[in-house]
Amino acid sequence: MQPLQEKATVTDVAKYKIAILPGDGIGRDVMDAARIVLRRLRLDAEYLEGDIGWEFWRSEGDPLPQRTLRMLEQTDVCLMGAITSKPNYEAQLELDPRLRGGGYEYYSPIVRLRQEFNLHTNIRPCKSYRGNPLNYREGIDIVVFRENTEGLYSGVEFHPLPQELKAWLLEHHQKMRRFESTPADEIAVSMRIMTKKACNKILTGAFEYARKRNYRTVTVVEKPNILRETGGLMLREAREVAKRYPEIRLQEKNIDAVCMWLLKNPLEYSVLVAENLFGDIVSDLCAQLIGGLGFAPSGNIGDDYAVFEPVHGSAPKYAGQYRANPLAMILSVMMMLEYLGEYSLARDVEKAVADVIAEGKVRTYDMGGSSSTLEMANAVADKISTQSKKA
Repeated sequence: MQPLQEKATVTDVAKYKIAILPGDGIGRDVMDAARIVLRRLRLDAEYLEGDIGWEFWRSEGDPLPQRTLRMLEQTDVCLMGAITSKPNYEAQLELDPRLRGGGYEYYSPIVRLRQEFNLHTNIRPCKSYRGNPLNYREGIDIVVFRENTEGLYSGVEFHPLPQELKAWLLEHHQKMRRFESTPADEIAVSMRIMTKKACNKILTGAFEYARKRNYRTVTVVEKPNILRETGGLMLREAREVAKRYPEIRLQEKNIDAVCMWLLKNPLEYSVLVAENLFGDIVSDLCAQLIGGLGFAPSGNIGDDYAVFEPVHGSAPKYAGQYRANPLAMILSVMMMLEYLGEYSLARDVEKAVADVIAEGKVRTYDMGGSSSTLEMANAVADKISTQSKKA
């Protein structure tokens, strides 16, 4: 696949600098599909490709090299494919033998990206398009706002549990006493860290989004009856933020209950907002309602930067086969265009995707068809061209 280079030349400064991180597995396949669509759009942009993913962990001990971070700092926005991520103990086994024992520790590159650039808001639209044979129900239009930097994905974990921390917990929390006789090396602890500032920011973002797009409800997904302190903080903030948006109804749902109600009455929900883990869970469920992860785009949004990516993973066994559905990646391009203020181009992309799905002539294997990743991308690109000629 030829590298992207639209209008920018040595003497022509492009309007945008866009970082391209294909990643690994099917990430490279769907990024090739995105390139086809971006070429057809003729966006005035310069594209800089960077290194991220499993091969760089294995060969360098860092799945997100410093050179990539430096490159991202020079760009306006980032488009990413998909990356392989594994538990640290498995990652150590695949590290180049020359690097083993060197103190390298595997850490998810996408989580690190979110924290390095404070990409506090993860937006995951889940919309059913007419004609999709995998739709659970027509008319579903749900957007999940997931807090991206805290919660159970904060990365503050211990194993074994340090003796001094265990002693402190035993002294200050009575529920810890049932673990008093358990050896420290048999205890693993993950901390669910939530701050008032981050809760307020994700909730305000969700309500603002609902107001601008005329959604009638914002539903907070939590478990405050069990996770009383962290969940309680989120709900208290939600009630305060909701006072500024009287036209929008605040709903409070437990994570387990909302999963059931989404299956039963998906049309009753519009904007959902949750902490990191719960947002991850509920957005996958919502994606399945509209046909699966092949239709689920996302944006990681911060105050000054954003990374757009499909929700799906890297599926390494399918790498290079071009079987994956690229629509989640293409819809992530649409979200990127909206972020850049290119609303007309964003509408062109979504309409092209909707038209291709409605016609049903081109379908990837997950949709019951035999079209390749690139055939689907070309079909969308052709629709964009047709729209341009009509305009």
